[in-house]
Amino acid sequence: MNKYDRITPEGTRDSLFAECTLRRDIESRLHALFSARGYSEIITPTLEFYDVFNRKAQPFPQEQMYKLTDAKGRLLVLRPDNTVPIARVCATRLRESTLPLRLYYNQSIHVISPSLKGRDDEITQAGIELIGSDSRMADLEVIAAAVDALRSFDPNYQLELGNAALFRVLMQQLPASETAKEQLRDCIESKNFPALGDLLDTLPDSPAAKALRILPRLFGGEEVFAKAAKYSTGDAFTAILNDLHALWKSVAEFAGKDRVSVDLSMMHRTDYYTGMILRGYLSGYGEEILSGGRYDNLLAEFGYDVPATGFAVNVDAVTKVLSKRQDAPSGTLPPSNVLIWAAEGCEAAAVEAATNMRAKGLVVEHSLSATLAEARAYAEAHGIDTVLPIEKTTEGA
Repeated sequence: MNKYDRITPEGTRDSLFAECTLRRDIESRLHALFSARGYSEIITPTLEFYDVFNRKAQPFPQEQMYKLTDAKGRLLVLRPDNTVPIARVCATRLRESTLPLRLYYNQSIHVISPSLKGRDDEITQAGIELIGSDSRMADLEVIAAAVDALRSFDPNYQLELGNAALFRVLMQQLPASETAKEQLRDCIESKNFPALGDLLDTLPDSPAAKALRILPRLFGGEEVFAKAAKYSTGDAFTAILNDLHALWKSVAEFAGKDRVSVDLSMMHRTDYYTGMILRGYLSGYGEEILSGGRYDNLLAEFGYDVPATGFAVNVDAVTKVLSKRQDAPSGTLPPSNVLIWAAEGCEAAAVEAATNMRAKGLVVEHSLSATLAEARAYAEAHGIDTVLPIEKTTEGA
């Protein structure tokens, strides 16, 4: 007997019935939302060459990618990210297109998650990429779309803003090895205050070190900006802080101050972000269901130096959240409206009758039972109110 023929691989699972219906509804909402903003759909291959994701910043460790080889022995990966392949397409097939480009996608990524983390390895994402503008309005357009997406799922959403450049400025000012800087990054991202303090104690005291000690605590409402200003390490730090504050004010105007927070220690698992970063949350789910930001240097790695910004929605996470609601569909599909039973020799007439009824918006099943009595028993067991027999005496009726 095969050992693994009745289970799915770690990090994957089957989706059934009402969950599939709910997922399609979520995808349809996002499709309508993105299309209404002038975004065009793009689909990239599930299989990509490993070189596409072997970036300078190494945002995708090779041990976290599913790998295989093609017929020529070249190394391939299952797509671990959607933004990087779209950057590849923009730098090649869309290179001569008029900017800005507004693109959206709805496709899966595959990432090997650490064991015992309980995360999915296969994740469906729907998102947008705005290519070719570094303006404030471009960021606001993307953030406004993110707000509308969150609001369409739950009016009690929470949006969180940050800026990836803030941490980089502090790292540039800190006299430390690359290994120490990466350890600091992990501590700040996880808000591990004891480990962060221990690491900083091994480094020379400096304005950057003082700012890093307090950075994980700088999250909340607008008051965070005044607190952070006390730890400014120079003009670059101040400029980033002021720019983020201005962005926060604009977003708060259309989203509401109670819906928008700031986290100056916000990091992103994919390290190609250069400026504004955002995360979106829904009650009932412990991690972000939406994330993204500005990535102005990524396309330049493909030989096309243009700025870009965007975000992705974790469709699987949204499905989990919405499925817990009282008004969510149950675990089974609603019953059909009509069950058609055909006597021998009347099968074609039954097919025609079903076609006519479906054209009127009814959900119609064909009975596969041998007798009409069995068909009626099936209908009763499955909550189908109407049984329509097609017999020679009623053929054509």
